Amino acid sequence: MIEGRTIAFVAVVAVGGTSVLISGGSAARRPATWNPRAAAAYLDQRQGWWESWPRAARDHGTVCVSCHTAVPYALVRPELRSTLHENDTTSVERKLVGDVVTRVRAWHEVKPFYGDTTASGRTKAVESRGSEAVLNALILASRDQRAGVPSADAREAFANMFALQETTGDQAGGWPWMDFGLRPWESRTARYYGAALAAIAVGLEPRGYAQSADIQPNMARLRTYLRTQIDQSVWNRLLRRDDPNVFNRAMLLWASANLPDLISSEERRSIIAALWEVQERDGARRLASLGHSREPDGVSFDSTGDGYATGLIAYALEQAGTAPNESHLARALAWLAAHQDSATGMWRASSLNKKRDPGSNVGKFMSDAATAYAALALAHAQH
Repeated sequence: MIEGRTIAFVAVVAVGGTSVLISGGSAARRPATWNPRAAAAYLDQRQGWWESWPRAARDHGTVCVSCHTAVPYALVRPELRSTLHENDTTSVERKLVGDVVTRVRAWHEVKPFYGDTTASGRTKAVESRGSEAVLNALILASRDQRAGVPSADAREAFANMFALQETTGDQAGGWPWMDFGLRPWESRTARYYGAALAAIAVGLEPRGYAQSADIQPNMARLRTYLRTQIDQSVWNRLLRRDDPNVFNRAMLLWASANLPDLISSEERRSIIAALWEVQERDGARRLASLGHSREPDGVSFDSTGDGYATGLIAYALEQAGTAPNESHLARALAWLAAHQDSATGMWRASSLNKKRDPGSNVGKFMSDAATAYAALALAHAQH
């Protein structure tokens, strides 16, 4: 068992005029607890492994910024540092941010994360470039937001990002995005996820960057895209193709936290109601329930809650101003506090795409994201 500080999470919910202690299914006798030090240790180890994995290496001595491990790590590790009252960044965190800075400064020299000179490889290079530009801006904007001042590197990352924004066609306002058929982050429908991350990044950058005159045409396109592309087309829905409609709504809610003109108050209430509808009775959520997804051959979707879906939606609700003692959010937080693995410090989630060995390094990718978002939601509730 990973030793470390353990924090009790007590959620009191008003039910029928009485107060009920929620603790992930256990009665008021014992409040649920979570261990932020154990979560940090798990995430540090996983990011360290990712940075040392030969398949993650890229040119200029950098490492691929992965949606499953690196991006969530960049968002959550500073929050855990604050929770744990740590003074210094970790070596793997410095490597991650340093790689992003290196690639931003050498943007016209570095090779895309993926792609080659074949026809399909050129498509992958374009997708890769658009995805990386958004992720670079998000990571540097998150760093700037904590510092309270904008940086030249972040502004350069935003310039790179907006230069690749689609300006015509059905996808105008979005970005080319990686499509390896891997849901929810690297698939045909993941363009919306990428556009939402771009909006989150803009909203995080301090000193009113979102109102900068030079990006208003870009922001107008982005707002239109996020509002009109939240659902798949009627034709795709009739054919029962993938439609991550609730997942998209969670991302839009998060994006609206620092961009208040992105959606109206009525739209915000409608999104929150949709997020309540997919909550299980025990307070959890399942990734497979955040829209329509087809089960691939050999894959059975989880029938119980997972840390990624529960943590992501809880964090999005917090960012949108929902109080931790609101009944739905309180139950989600209590479920998260009760479902951290005591031996590893992680929260579990599994792939929507392939049957993987959960004990393997690749099989832990979804749990990397689950642990990061669960810890984000729990840490935010304590601040």
